[in-house]
Parts: sequence; structure tokens; C-alpha cells
Amino acid sequence: MIIKHVPQLPFFIAGDETRLAEVLHPKNDLIELPYSIAYATIASGKASLPHTLTGSETYIFTAGQGMITVNDITQKVGPGVVILVPENAMQFVENQGDTDLCFYCMVAPAWSEGSEAVGANS
Repeated sequence: MIIKHVPQLPFFIAGDETRLAEVLHPKNDLIELPYSIAYATIASGKASLPHTLTGSETYIFTAGQGMITVNDITQKVGPGVVILVPENAMQFVENQGDTDLCFYCMVAPAWSEGSEAVGANS
């Protein structure tokens, strides 16, 4: 069994400018998983940079209010909303609330630097 407490994990600023903590990742936890899970926050009035992934990404929103844009389609997000982003889709998340927008990201296959392209021309 592996137990993690998200508030105790080290956070860093990811390439897409979200504040991120890796929750489960095969390279860090020395387990075989076909995915990775991270926890991210975006401050009020901020947004992640547009990016693409070679795999799929599932967002599970837990707090705050915002919008996600996937290939020019925009959807409101907040607690309890789950979004599956298909592989190679341009995506970004905007916080439109007064508090942090918080969510889990599950990337399949597991996230790697080479699987992500950040920027408007990704």
C-alpha cells in the first residue's frame, strides 16, 4: 500500500505554470502504473499555459471555479467536474474564481517531459 498526503508533498511550478505536486508516478514510486497522478492549483485570475500531451489527461476538479479549453471548446469547471482530454489536444485551464482552482490530473501513459509540448504553437 502507498499512502500520500497531498499537503505534505513537495510542490513546484510546472512547465505549463500550474503549481503541481506529483502524487503517484512510476518513476518516483517504483511501481508499475500505466498512468501518473498529480495535484495542481491555479491562483485566482491565473491560467495554465496552452499545452498538448501525447497521451490522454483526465482532470478531476476539487475546489474553485474556472474554465477549461480543449481544442477551442470551452467548459465551466468546479468541484465534482471530470474532464477527459484526448491525446494531442491543445488544452489550458483558467481560474475565474476568488480562490485557488484545485484539481487532480491523471496522465496516461505516465507523464514525461518528452510527452508534453507547452506554448500556443504546441
